[in-house]
Amino acid sequence: MAGSLNRVMLIGRLTRDPELRYTPSGTAVCQLGLATNRYGQDPASGERREFTEFHDVVVWNQGNRKLAELCGQYLQKGRLVYVEGRLQTRSWDDQQSGQKRYKTEINAQDIQFIDSRQDGAGAGMGGDAPVGSGRPAPVSGGGDVDPDDIPF
Repeated sequence: MAGSLNRVMLIGRLTRDPELRYTPSGTAVCQLGLATNRYGQDPASGERREFTEFHDVVVWNQGNRKLAELCGQYLQKGRLVYVEGRLQTRSWDDQQSGQKRYKTEINAQDIQFIDSRQDGAGAGMGGDAPVGSGRPAPVSGGGDVDPDDIPF
């Protein structure tokens, strides 16, 4: 293989409300906590159980796409989302211990709201996924959608 690939696709629930911040230059960045589940056999007991993984997600505004601001405005803890992006590891020197610290995050390039909001209106971001694209399409809450509730 001539190249490499760094791509992550996750569907999970937010573990906390989004944290929207702005850089000194005014660029919006939103941090999300995401939990994903899988089922497997417990090595100790041999019983089938659920395993949970926790992921840190960073969302930036991308050109005219106000992805970070939309996440900060419309998402909250417990929402089901689809995240597509790449892994990125940051490092820094811990000022208290003097040790080098590392953190691996998902740098999101696309976020889609999968479940419905509290008022029953669904919201999707990044456009509807075409059938057969391998990406989940946003799911409507089943009620009528007010055009004023659509975030794009």
